[in-house]
This record gives sequence, C-alpha cells and structure tokens, in this order.
Amino acid sequence: MHISRAGRRPPPGRIAYVDGRYIRHGAAGVHVEDRGLQFADSVYEVIAVSNARLVDAAPHILRLEKSLSSIGMAMPVCPASLAVILNETARRNQLREGLLYLQITRGAAPRAHAAPDDTSPTVIVTAKRMDASLMETRRAAGVAVMTTADIRWARCDIKSTGLLPNVLAKTEARKQGADEAWFVDGDGFVTEGSSTNAWIVGGDGEPITRSLRDNILAGITRGVLLQALSDAGIAARERAFSVEEAYGAREAFISSATGGVIPVVKIDGKPVGSGAIGPVAKQMHALYCELSRKISMV
Repeated sequence: MHISRAGRRPPPGRIAYVDGRYIRHGAAGVHVEDRGLQFADSVYEVIAVSNARLVDAAPHILRLEKSLSSIGMAMPVCPASLAVILNETARRNQLREGLLYLQITRGAAPRAHAAPDDTSPTVIVTAKRMDASLMETRRAAGVAVMTTADIRWARCDIKSTGLLPNVLAKTEARKQGADEAWFVDGDGFVTEGSSTNAWIVGGDGEPITRSLRDNILAGITRGVLLQALSDAGIAARERAFSVEEAYGAREAFISSATGGVIPVVKIDGKPVGSGAIGPVAKQMHALYCELSRKISMV
C-alpha cells in the first residue's frame, strides 16, 4: 500500500452497508424498483461521528422508530443490531470525524402507489468524512439565511426522504449568497430551516425556537439543547416567531446534528443585532457539547 510522504497511510476507500453486506461505496446499489427510489417511501437519519464515537445515537434511533411507525413500518432490525451496523460502518471507513447516513426504505416491489404488505425493507448506511475545522470556521464567522414560503407537506415530523422542497430552498439560498433557508408558514411564522432548526434570542435574552407540531421535525440537537438549557437553569421558550421578530432579534442561530450550533448574522440580507456573533449562541454550543458528551453513545 502507498505510504504518503508524511508517513501516514492514505484513508481507505469508502465502504457502504446495504442489506447485510459491507461493499465498496462505488459498487453499492438498490433495485431499480425500490420504493425509496420510486416514491421516497423511506425514512432516514444522519448521525454525527466525533472522535470516532457516534453522537446522540440513542435518540436518533428512537426518532427513526417513530418515523417508521408513522408510515406503517416496523424496525427491520432491533436497535442493538442497528447500533452494531452503524459502528461497524464507521469502523470500516476509519471515520473519526464525519457523518453516518442511515436510510430505510419499504423495499423493492412492482411500481404501484399503494404500499405492498410483503416487501422486505432495504437498509442503507453510508459514511462521509468531514473536516471539523470547516464547521468551526462557519461557527466563528456566522452564516446568512434567507426566508422562503413553506411549501412542504403537513407531516414534517416524519423524517422522510421526500426532500425536494428542501433541496429547492437550499439551492435558492446558495444562489442568493446565503447558507440556509428558513421556511415561513402562511401566517408569517418561521417553521424551521431546510436542514436545521431555527432559533432566535429575544429582547430579554431568552432563546426561542418553534414548538413541536406536525409541521416541524423534532431535531435531536434541538432536544439536547433544550435539555442542556434546563440543566443549566436557563429559561427557553418553545413558540412561533415571525420573520419580523427574527429581523429584530438580539441573536439568531441554527442547530443540527451536522454542525451543532451555528450563529446566524444575516436574515434576508439584514444584520441580526449588531451583525456580529453574540454570547448566547456561543454559550448554547458549549452547553450542547458538554451535555452531548455525557449522553450515552452507542
């Protein structure tokens, strides 16, 4: 095997898990009539890996079970076996810092809208390495968001792979020089980001995020943040906030498994507060990291 000039072995080729087999990422595939491909009849989770450990894995698996139950599917393997698959995929990819993508589809069947009763679910896990310093750069500089009409379906609490509205929103945000898009409902209230939960800091210094209903996803990082705030004796509010309120907020930030807490310094081109990184977002990320390390990791 080639050894680099620095004396280190190059990273291995990517390995994917598909239905009981660990195979080269480039050779992995599913049936052409898999319902995940044909209908987005599937759910997924994204789990961060830090220092070669799965982050917040237990609540991710619990949410996966809830999503599957919501579309009339059972877990294809028990949680303990799924944890083994996730850890083994990370190990085979020598993943120290990165993400695991887990997707479960209803399986392959002749194309018909009504879900069949006798399909065998397809289980897919892929790994992606990430440069942690890139996320730290975003955290230090802050990001910009744009707002857009929420045209998604009414069950955004299900972590479905049917993400076309999210894709379109994120793509438009990038075209406009923003990093994220915040969806806005018909009453003018922010629901969530295209791949994150949305937060602002009110005039009294309290963090505010949308309450959980069918129209937003119960973000795992969001939940850990709320628990961390409670443990620290810091009040937070779960309620709707308008775009206008966000414009006038002292601070704003987004949360996700991918990046933890990332400050937002611009909304629709308008500076948030002073336009600089605020103290609450920094404190929130520190509290999140502290509690996340304490949470049982699979």
